[in-house]
Amino acid sequence: MADSEKPDSQDIRLPDPELVRRTMTDIAERSQRIMLGWLKRQEAEKPQVPSGQPDPFNIGSAFLEMTAKLMANPARLMQAQMGLWNDYMALWQNTTRRIMGIETEPVIAADPRDRRFKDGAWQDNEIFDFIKQSYLLSARFVQDVVKDVDGLEPKVAQKVDFYSRQFVDALSPSNFVLTNPEVLRRTVETGGENLLKGLTNLLTDLELGRGKLRIRMTDTEAFRLGENIATTPGKVVWQTPLMQLIQYAPATEAVLKRPLLIIPPWINKFYILDLRAKNSFVRWAVSQGHTVFMVSWVNPDEELAAKDFENYMTEGVLAALDAIERITGEREINAIGYCLGGTLLASTLAWMAVKKDRRIKSATYLVTLLDFSEAGELGVFIDEQQIQALEERMNKRGYLEGSEMSQTFNMLRANDLIWSFVVNNYLLGNEPFPFDLLYWNGDSTRMPAAMHSFYLRRMYQENKLKEPGGVSLCGVPIDLSRVNVPTYMLAAREDHITPWKSTYQGLHYMKGTKRFVLAASGHIAGVVNHPESGKYSHWVASSTPDNPDDWEDAATEIAGSWWPDWQRWIAKLAPETVPAREAGANVTVIEDAPGSYVKVVA
Repeated sequence: MADSEKPDSQDIRLPDPELVRRTMTDIAERSQRIMLGWLKRQEAEKPQVPSGQPDPFNIGSAFLEMTAKLMANPARLMQAQMGLWNDYMALWQNTTRRIMGIETEPVIAADPRDRRFKDGAWQDNEIFDFIKQSYLLSARFVQDVVKDVDGLEPKVAQKVDFYSRQFVDALSPSNFVLTNPEVLRRTVETGGENLLKGLTNLLTDLELGRGKLRIRMTDTEAFRLGENIATTPGKVVWQTPLMQLIQYAPATEAVLKRPLLIIPPWINKFYILDLRAKNSFVRWAVSQGHTVFMVSWVNPDEELAAKDFENYMTEGVLAALDAIERITGEREINAIGYCLGGTLLASTLAWMAVKKDRRIKSATYLVTLLDFSEAGELGVFIDEQQIQALEERMNKRGYLEGSEMSQTFNMLRANDLIWSFVVNNYLLGNEPFPFDLLYWNGDSTRMPAAMHSFYLRRMYQENKLKEPGGVSLCGVPIDLSRVNVPTYMLAAREDHITPWKSTYQGLHYMKGTKRFVLAASGHIAGVVNHPESGKYSHWVASSTPDNPDDWEDAATEIAGSWWPDWQRWIAKLAPETVPAREAGANVTVIEDAPGSYVKVVA
């Protein structure tokens, strides 16, 4: 902190002694309750990992292999160390010049998009600038060393790189009180009350996680399903043990003859597509003249442990098709599958092709993998040892805890989805800000043990879906090459869950006319992008060559959302219209949207 920034001793606020006393008493009592509860659960839930597997993530063996390969080439490691030493010498010299008032260029600069170092003191103050650059140099050194190791298997190299970044991210100076200028400033201004409040927030999150840290990303009390989120009017018109089917009320006098069925992933809840009016795909689709039906998957418990992937087809997609035909009288429909819901849609279409069932006349896939050979960073968590450890936990309970999957996804963007909230909630002592997208992100969903094991093994680990006959559903070997309907496939350029080039490859396993569109941003923001938001852009091309790089070279960037492009595509397939259909007509309505399944908390 520069001299001009140092507060006068009279300006330093001391904490209220009574507040400190009350807070510490409360902390002591709550800490004891949390610890006792956690110990009881640990005893009840043993064993936590399979016997003989103290390293269920298989991290240790990966780093041992990396170290052995690294030691086999000591000259390269020495060269990297000398490079780091030279960089540090340059940093010391630059810092000395800055202290003397001489302007200098940084040895290493932070990415302008890196919000960890947005506070002005990271640039303006010589000491904090030194701390920042020192960290960035060390981070670069670690990541360069692990990336340059020769002879590692690709899966091992990916795991070493991923967990090295987790280590580097955790050690960022922004994550510690004494090396974060914003936190230090807040501590002086509040007399340390921010740290007391932060400790209270930490205990609240431990209580929510029943002894495990469950970081609140948003104000969970700010949203109510059906009141200020997931509010598009509609009715639950059918249900099975695995799903409720929602029909949304029309917003136009005439609607497209073909109803639209949306199949979301069951890893998360459906209302990512119906957050608020300003960003609801459902509400927008209804306004474009679609009769929209939405699958709302159940949040399963141990009673549904044996439900498999094919049950999600029969009691989910096929049951929805039957219900839509009964309700609307229409046998032909358009279908959308989002992420895992798209994988299910393609698998169902392949099964229907064998059965000569042609009710689905077009398929839209949103950020969907059909070829898992390059499955992105989720592949770090897919190997035999990790799957066995996961299966043992799932089989003991009958399901995968939603929080476990949520933690995995958060690790893929640790700085944004973990450490930024550690700083905000625990160091700055702020309350989480109300944000609909983060509320949905924290609304975890469980998954049946049998289904998740099948999906991990047959899709991610073995990559059998792309092989003719590689996967069988209800005793029927399926083949994606038999799928012959118009296909619209959307990918997202910055998607860390379903990389866009991997998504593109899945397009070529199926027949029929095809349109590929690449949206800016990531797995969620690239999809949920209302045209009125004016955000992002998308790329289109007139053909779909085999190589995604060739497609990219020929693609044209268009400002704004991809939604209107999809609407033009799907309306052109079948432009015939009929009078609007009231939600719940010709059927006994079960309840109002968004239904009860979505309200079950994991």
